[in-house]
Amino acid sequence: MARIHVEGWAPEYGNPMQTDESLADEDRVDETVEVAGRWQPIAGVDDGVGEVAFVDGVRRIDARLTLEEGDGLPVSGICGTYAVGSVLWDRTVPAAEVTHGVVDRVAIFGSGKGAPMPAISPELSYRTESIADSDPSRLIQSLHGQMRKAEAALSEDLAKAGQFVVADGPINDLSATEKVGFIKTHRRPYLSDERIGIIGSLVAAERTPLFLIGAGGAYPRYSWYFRLADIDHGHAWTGVARAEVSSHLDLATARLMADRVTAVLPAVASEPHIDPRAPQNLVPIAALERELRRRMGDPAFVYRALRAATLGGVLT
Repeated sequence: MARIHVEGWAPEYGNPMQTDESLADEDRVDETVEVAGRWQPIAGVDDGVGEVAFVDGVRRIDARLTLEEGDGLPVSGICGTYAVGSVLWDRTVPAAEVTHGVVDRVAIFGSGKGAPMPAISPELSYRTESIADSDPSRLIQSLHGQMRKAEAALSEDLAKAGQFVVADGPINDLSATEKVGFIKTHRRPYLSDERIGIIGSLVAAERTPLFLIGAGGAYPRYSWYFRLADIDHGHAWTGVARAEVSSHLDLATARLMADRVTAVLPAVASEPHIDPRAPQNLVPIAALERELRRRMGDPAFVYRALRAATLGGVLT
């Protein structure tokens, strides 16, 4: 006999953590794949691409759980929701609309344990999973990993259908399709001291030459830095983003995609008075995030529903 408790303290409490683990081969960087000699900024080229599909996902910890099974040690768990979708930007109109959106809810327990969540409503149905680890932070990593896999699957489906895809975050699928990983934050520098100074000289719609991350490893991809906007009184990296594509693409295609992204994305860079993550949080992605959060439901309502469903509930 098992019993699930929804904890009474706010689900967002906890230690900050890095949810995207670094890859073992990221230190292997080949800076010579496009330009072997001295680097200079490269201007982006708008090749007239008509449509761009932006893919993103959002996640939320709805509640923290404790599972009791008889006289054994209580097991930690979480109820989490993630939503993944896409926005199609038609540059000929111009207009953008949400074209895909999927919401998934999961209860994840540690220590290899698990129990079904009580029924709440068709809209608030949580499937149950378990992980072997007992570290509560791994529960969040599991939820985050599921969201990232769903993003990768949607990006690949859209790319195979002929869309040019810009996915928020690193790429998770190395197939040779036209999808770009758009990275807003800089966890670590990838360039050598000899070449990293070029970033400060970039102006809007200029990029660095391509470099290969993970050269000779299991997860190689072409990457480049580019500037989305020129920001007054900013530091050398203000307005700079990084992008990456699969190295299974030929170099000419990777270069074309880099030129396209560098030229086109500044048109949808956000403004500081609208978005605190400007200019890197692109306008279509910000709009998609808002819509996905709306579809996930009000967090206070979801939390209260979970509390009501589990209080006094004994699961067999």
